[in-house]
Amino acid sequence: MNKVFKIISLGMLLLVASVEVAQAARLKDIASIRGVRENQLIGYGIVVGLKGTGDGKNEFMSKSMVRMFDKLGVKLENQDFTSKNVAAVIITATMPAFGKSGNPIDITVSAIGDASSLAGGTLLQSPLRAANDEVYAVAQGSIIMGGDPKDAHTTSGRIPNGATIERDMSADFASRKMYRLTLINPDFTTAARSVLTINKELGGHYASAKDSGTIDIITPFAYENRGVELLATIESIDINPDMKARVVVNEKTGTIVIGDKVKISKVAISHGSLAVKVSDGKKGTVDEKVAVLETGVSVGELVQALNKMGVTPKDLITILQSIKAAGALHGELDVL
Repeated sequence: MNKVFKIISLGMLLLVASVEVAQAARLKDIASIRGVRENQLIGYGIVVGLKGTGDGKNEFMSKSMVRMFDKLGVKLENQDFTSKNVAAVIITATMPAFGKSGNPIDITVSAIGDASSLAGGTLLQSPLRAANDEVYAVAQGSIIMGGDPKDAHTTSGRIPNGATIERDMSADFASRKMYRLTLINPDFTTAARSVLTINKELGGHYASAKDSGTIDIITPFAYENRGVELLATIESIDINPDMKARVVVNEKTGTIVIGDKVKISKVAISHGSLAVKVSDGKKGTVDEKVAVLETGVSVGELVQALNKMGVTPKDLITILQSIKAAGALHGELDVL
């Protein structure tokens, strides 16, 4: 069965379109595996080779350069180092799940002093640390600004494959006795459906829902020490996710997205010269000022009726908010 969403673009004279979306989704697209995630890395570094666009004189840059030269065996008599060709930067990177030693990763380099541009600069070797303060990668390389140099944000750049992973994230994944799935959009109905479908696929009672967003899976004997194959089987299962009745209004872009489950009870609306009545009668006539709709009508049908009457975008948003305030709109109304 397909779900139908009404998409109303207010910026295009209340254009109403029906979009059919396949209800079934792969489990991998609606849930994540607990513990399988990316890890953020951060580090401090020095960029050299700039063409007079660096930091110049500041305390942390001066101390950094003195420390660096000292490690290289060069003793500076003047501890107050000043140069417009160097800049202090913060380095950020994302280490993928199961990233292994020797794998390269991209990095982003951003100035933290008063450097006006990092264009043409080279990042010197810098360690990157995780949240536990352990070093997991080392970065170095030439900075690429990208885009039109005239329009580019020149105090930040990237270095593709600019860091090398130095240590593995500890994880004994394949031999786990239990795996935990987390639904991206927690929902009791979706969790219950997922458990039933997983158990049917595995041929036993191996999955159980702990709450609306958590599903635990015990490793079947047939998949012992074969966690990768187990999860490959599970994540390809099709699930019919449920959702709350919801209307989302974006006043800035003039867009309204209406879920198919949103309904309206018996209600009468008066807005300026406009009058709308949702009654127990038949779905009735629509003239210049009055629209009569039967009770239980969907918001999409209401909007279509209002659209025929030439309702403005501002009026439509106000009407939906008023219907919700009156308790006649059965669903959430989110205004962005």
